[in-house]
Amino acid sequence: MDIGLTVGDDLDRLAASPARFDFCELGVGEPTLVPGDIDPDRLDGALDGRDLCVHLPYSQRLASYAPEINDAIVAYQRRLLEAAGDLGATKAVLHATSADRDDVAFREVAADQLRRVADAGRGAGVDIVVENVGHQHEGLQLSVLADIAAETDTPICFDVGHAYMEGGNDAIQRFLRRHGDRVSHLHCHDVRRRGDTHLPIGAGEVDYDHVETHLPTFDGTVALEVFTDDETLLLDSAERIADRLGAEF
Repeated sequence: MDIGLTVGDDLDRLAASPARFDFCELGVGEPTLVPGDIDPDRLDGALDGRDLCVHLPYSQRLASYAPEINDAIVAYQRRLLEAAGDLGATKAVLHATSADRDDVAFREVAADQLRRVADAGRGAGVDIVVENVGHQHEGLQLSVLADIAAETDTPICFDVGHAYMEGGNDAIQRFLRRHGDRVSHLHCHDVRRRGDTHLPIGAGEVDYDHVETHLPTFDGTVALEVFTDDETLLLDSAERIADRLGAEF
């Protein structure tokens, strides 16, 4: 199991992040950090031997009602994935969003879009992992995400904090109990119901006992998504997650 760190779309933050992490997850896409415009030498220097994962654009929907727009979404993601693959990225996180998450008939369109983007990732040598964002207005609910991930045979990026925001600790437990075998990438941070998110592990209300219980042999990647540059807090959070999952950090 590898433990990494999300660094947003900031190469300077990437360079300044603690060297103990196995990989860094870098946000890519217009208008801030376009993979095709990144200097490979600068990126290699910032990574300093760590592996690279990317997070595809946060604000880009996966599916719309217009077929022409859906084609353009896939073409855009393919361009980013090909450029990310050329930079050495091995995994890309994709938000599971839709123009109307409550339209049951439209879910097949979202599944087809996910399948197409995952195929584009394979063509670029980058594994797509689809992330739960059901706490957001456009995010597909956890149950829907599980269905379309299974239908398209796409691994899941399970964001523990997002799941808590969607349905509390019960939602974390239910999802991991039923679908933990499809999770290959974790986003770990802590959350409070009043709206505080991406806190250091232990500073919020997430019950990480459920992660420990339902992922006892997890051998994927874990990205710490704590919004701070404080090295002590980052390393402490990573050590807490490693301890939960029986790994070394």
